[in-house]
Amino acid sequence: MKDTVNKIETLLAQAHGHFTSHDETHLQTPIAAGKWSRKQILGHLIDSALNNWQRFTEIGNKPQPYIYREYHQSELVKINDYQNKDTTELLRLWVLMNRQIIRVIENQTEETLNLKVQFTDGTMQDLRFIMTDYPEHMAHHVKQIVSA
Repeated sequence: MKDTVNKIETLLAQAHGHFTSHDETHLQTPIAAGKWSRKQILGHLIDSALNNWQRFTEIGNKPQPYIYREYHQSELVKINDYQNKDTTELLRLWVLMNRQIIRVIENQTEETLNLKVQFTDGTMQDLRFIMTDYPEHMAHHVKQIVSA
């Protein structure tokens, strides 16, 4: 799981560098027509962190297999109005949430990493899979932030 932690830390540093070195106009401009702005993508990453932290922490306390819950991504970005929130505050929240996720990942055992997760389509994976998949999702969005 060390590789997973290292990837999260690298992505945090990349996004943090981008947000702290660009002005608000750049951060609020959609990355393409009909797409989110960098601030809205950051907001989506906050929602992702919150939902994944909940999954990671409750899997051992729920009946097995753990039923993976989807969340309404676009609606959450709209409801939370990330576009108009303080960028420094959003960035700080995202970094702190991910620092806690790293702690949770580092505290897993082989037994907990093997706990089963059932997706809405009926397929099964384990906690290790959803933990290692988390920075993959993050990487997709950080790439959107820094390259657009």
